[in-house]
Amino acid sequence: MIELPETVVAAQQINETISGKRILNVTAAQSPHKFAWYHGDPQKYHELLAGKAIGRAVGIGGHLDIKAEDAVILLNDGINLRYHEEKEERPQKHQLLIEFEDYSALSASVQMYGGICCFKEGKFDNKYYQQAKDRPSPLSDRFDKAYFDGIISAPGAEGLSAKALLATEQRVPGLGNGVLQDILFNAGIHPKRKVKTFSEEDKDKIFGAIKSTLAEMTFQGGRDTERDLFGCTGGYKTRLSKNTVGKLCNVCGGIIKKEAYMGGSIYFCTGCQRL
Repeated sequence: MIELPETVVAAQQINETISGKRILNVTAAQSPHKFAWYHGDPQKYHELLAGKAIGRAVGIGGHLDIKAEDAVILLNDGINLRYHEEKEERPQKHQLLIEFEDYSALSASVQMYGGICCFKEGKFDNKYYQQAKDRPSPLSDRFDKAYFDGIISAPGAEGLSAKALLATEQRVPGLGNGVLQDILFNAGIHPKRKVKTFSEEDKDKIFGAIKSTLAEMTFQGGRDTERDLFGCTGGYKTRLSKNTVGKLCNVCGGIIKKEAYMGGSIYFCTGCQRL
């Protein structure tokens, strides 16, 4: 699933690779997918986008926002986005294919689930998109300790688990269940641990881990569990993920475990993150 590090990296790559290219043709919803979500009628995406030039892309939390003059292409969740050169073969199955006048292309394919939204700028009122735009990115200086203290001390927060606090309701834009695992490992906090048990030192560690872990993931080109615009895995080696489950922790020698929790999976070190 693309989260903040991946949206920022993808935006940088789009700005370097396809910004300025003019759209020739758009094909949407060619391959039916039960969990591909579109805004409006995908059959009208060609009419909306054809002839327009790609402008600037930006990662807004877990959303990849690509401008095309007066329109926006917005992608999120389980989207595989790939750039294709003129003679490069396109995927047979896709949920969005944007072809440019120079015969290069951009394809988007949904993994488990994902959102593909094309709309006139200002005509999309999705709550989570608006929250991601309004709230400070954890990569920015505006996301400081005072701001984080406001999140962790908000009414009802003390009854939440660490995972529920950080990875639901987009309290921290772009921080999802994927990046959460290494953040909590670096802070030494179990994902199931309740906020009401946190000491001031714990809160400081979590804040520091959010800032440093997300910055490192982004700087290294995203996580090694995800792929970029060119199909390459990210350079950040995840410490807790599908790639490390069952292995020994390189800090304490404990076992990296995986459990089902809150509709998804959590990973934790049995030694470093005691409940």
